[in-house]
Amino acid sequence: MGGDRGALPMFALVEKTATALALALAVAGGVALIALLVLVCVSVTGRAVGLGPVPGDFEWVEMGVGFAVFAFLPWAQISGAHARVDLFASLFGRTFNAVLDLVADVLMAVVACLLAWRLWLGLLDKQRYGETTFIVQFPIWIGYAAGLIGAALFALVAMFTIWRSLRAVARRPE
Repeated sequence: MGGDRGALPMFALVEKTATALALALAVAGGVALIALLVLVCVSVTGRAVGLGPVPGDFEWVEMGVGFAVFAFLPWAQISGAHARVDLFASLFGRTFNAVLDLVADVLMAVVACLLAWRLWLGLLDKQRYGETTFIVQFPIWIGYAAGLIGAALFALVAMFTIWRSLRAVARRPE
């Protein structure tokens, strides 16, 4: 043991880091949704009392919800919270279910990497043409960049879950 005293094995360290990052980003997504809720309430109240809406309220909501959706994906992946159908899972053994989880994780990683890649290309496109929102003239590429943070972490977490599933498949049957 020597110099490794107290050191976490590589898998545990990566799992702890990925979980912490996914949770932090999910919390940030939740904070963004709460801020959007306040913005919409202020905007609706402003309309109701004759002060008018918050300029570009729907633009902020579009970008904020986009960020929040991508912010929640890494947490859903690492915690296994994506929708799944387990109707027949109990009929098969642990090994079959572990292989099925591995296949699902590989497919999710492919989708996550595809999303991150296309979002990156969209960001570059919006940045190159200098596109802005209609009312507040906010650069659209910044919204893409915010979503890309979640998409990139989603891809990394999805690759980690492949590793986790490979370890589950390699375990001896009970």
